[in-house]
Amino acid sequence: MARRAALASALVLVLMLGACVGPPSLHQSVLGYDETISRLEREMLLLNIARVRNELPIHFTVTTSIAATFDYRVNAGVVGALLNPGANTYTFSLGASAAENPTLSIVPIQGEEFTRRILTPMDENKFEFLVFQGVPIDMVLRLLADGIEIQSRDGTFERFILNSPTRPAEYEEFRRRAMHLAWLNAQRKLFVSTLTFAETLRTGLTTLPAVGDLMTAADKGYRWRRGADGRYELTRAVAGRIAITNYDPRTLSEDKRRALNERAAANPKNFILVDVDPGHPGGDYPLFGGVKLRSLNIVLSFVAAGIDKAREYDVAKDPRTGEVARNPRRTLAVEVTDDAPAAGVSHAVYNGRYYAVGPTAWDREAFTVLYQLFQMTVTDVSVTGVPITISK
Repeated sequence: MARRAALASALVLVLMLGACVGPPSLHQSVLGYDETISRLEREMLLLNIARVRNELPIHFTVTTSIAATFDYRVNAGVVGALLNPGANTYTFSLGASAAENPTLSIVPIQGEEFTRRILTPMDENKFEFLVFQGVPIDMVLRLLADGIEIQSRDGTFERFILNSPTRPAEYEEFRRRAMHLAWLNAQRKLFVSTLTFAETLRTGLTTLPAVGDLMTAADKGYRWRRGADGRYELTRAVAGRIAITNYDPRTLSEDKRRALNERAAANPKNFILVDVDPGHPGGDYPLFGGVKLRSLNIVLSFVAAGIDKAREYDVAKDPRTGEVARNPRRTLAVEVTDDAPAAGVSHAVYNGRYYAVGPTAWDREAFTVLYQLFQMTVTDVSVTGVPITISK
């Protein structure tokens, strides 16, 4: 009876041992795969910066799926030793193991569709998204903007301010303009918003439409309203282009918001209207024009050039700008060394040298923004090519 009880206890212990091995192994594997994929994407960005620095084309490969089979095994054994009749001894042997067999699918990102996404300038929605997430506007401008187009109030082109150290006078003015916008934003005096207004589709009715017409219009996003002349008109709310202003566009009349949107819409989607008006805070350093956004390819080229070919340098703020929290010399510093960087620093190895993100908090935050831009640009890899499957 005692032997049977011992055997039953051993079997229960075996089952418990198997149950304990499985969940921790799965937990560690999932977290491990997640960290590996994230690290690969960070290294891919740095590797492409290294390629551009060495005048080679960029190329990305992404992991599209991971399928892992987990094999949990529990074994038990009973070993008996015969000493003498009536005095046998038994020893239990217990064990558990876990094995995984991952299958990874990776896709080399190539072809016309992907190339267009890499080479096409980013649109204003990406800029707005980053600013709304709390990224400093001067950081976004320095990384994404190719420059600022200065225009007259009627939209006539006057000059272009290039965001590149190869054109020192323009680069310095761009930096001062970016700092001025950052200062206004810190003072809660800057607005980055979508211009909204009502568009009139039908006018001339002298009486209120029937209830059925009112309900139909409401279902389709339209509404009837009574105009200043007493007639009824059919309108709809329109979300137009994005504008950067030192005043709240919602305080403008409907006609002025519509006119401002028409001015913004005269430029492509990679231009963002900027209006720092003299009659509002910060208006003693006025600006009317558009911020021209770069493509991801140009962003990587700008960062790569900053390593040694076109180094950025310190630029002081304009006297009309208040105190700014940060004004780093480089938009995103990438250090190239022969020795490995400190643990935890994002880096990649190219031609035996280490390309690592700079040591400051600004550099780490700017690299995070670059990583997010990569994620927003490389979105759908389902049709970019034939996946390569790797089984372990």
